Amino acid sequence: MRCPILKELPPPPPKKTGWPWTEETPQLPEKMPNGSAWPRVSIVTPSYNQGQFIEETIRSVLLQKYPSIEYIVIDGGSTDKTVQIIKKYEPWLTYWVSEPDRGQSHAINKGFKLASGEVAAWLNSDDQYLPGTLKTIAEYAHRYPEAGAWAGGGRRINSRSGKLIWERLPPGLEFSQILGWNKYYLPQPSCFLNRRVLKDDIYLDESYHLQMDFDLWLRISKRFSIIPIEQILSVNLHHSKAKTVSLKLRNRAMAERWLILGKYGSHGSIIIEIEKFLSADFVVVLKNIFFALHDRYKKRR
Repeated sequence: MRCPILKELPPPPPKKTGWPWTEETPQLPEKMPNGSAWPRVSIVTPSYNQGQFIEETIRSVLLQKYPSIEYIVIDGGSTDKTVQIIKKYEPWLTYWVSEPDRGQSHAINKGFKLASGEVAAWLNSDDQYLPGTLKTIAEYAHRYPEAGAWAGGGRRINSRSGKLIWERLPPGLEFSQILGWNKYYLPQPSCFLNRRVLKDDIYLDESYHLQMDFDLWLRISKRFSIIPIEQILSVNLHHSKAKTVSLKLRNRAMAERWLILGKYGSHGSIIIEIEKFLSADFVVVLKNIFFALHDRYKKRR
């Protein structure tokens, strides 16, 4: 499918302007500059109750003006306005469904099983591509056809204020470097997978719900190169409903990370991180005890 043009899409909500509401990328020619066909790109968006954000996500994909795209939306049975928004854009979707699933990893795998593109990626329903992202990826896919993946930079912004929180280019992408990642991770929305060389390795391990991308990058980099792209390709929204905001889920993410590190034999890193984690946690506990005792002392006086 060729991406639609702006005037073919439903009008944006009131007061929504700029990308991807009232702006679009330039139309790409039918062929790449060397005369070859553009590689087909398959994008999967997993979603669940993200009606506040998903329309922006969908439009950021459709307005890429890319000549050969598959767009698949796998919704987990949302009860908000998500399905209503998806139906607005149904004519330009290759496939969509709204039904209960076993979590984000399962939803992404469901989408990948339906995809036929040479390049594949998932874009979460609260993230978005920047203009020209798919053109850039196609050019890198043509230049480095034996790579397992191609990864650019990303930025995170506050969903309410629009303020920039961080902007970063990809970190070291060799296997040993990925094992050493701590807080400086690859921006997941900016990573695209080479379906031709990865084959079944494209699928996520569904036992992980938060660190499935970390596990995937390690699996890929162990056998193939991941090519860095020195360009910001995507935007990640920081908001109160994001998984990374919850302390409970952040603790689970750390536990999953330790399991993955153990799987690849990086036990020394696990020990160091556990020591730091427990020390920090212990300090928080002590502070809470101090303030609780302080409050009780004040009441007694």
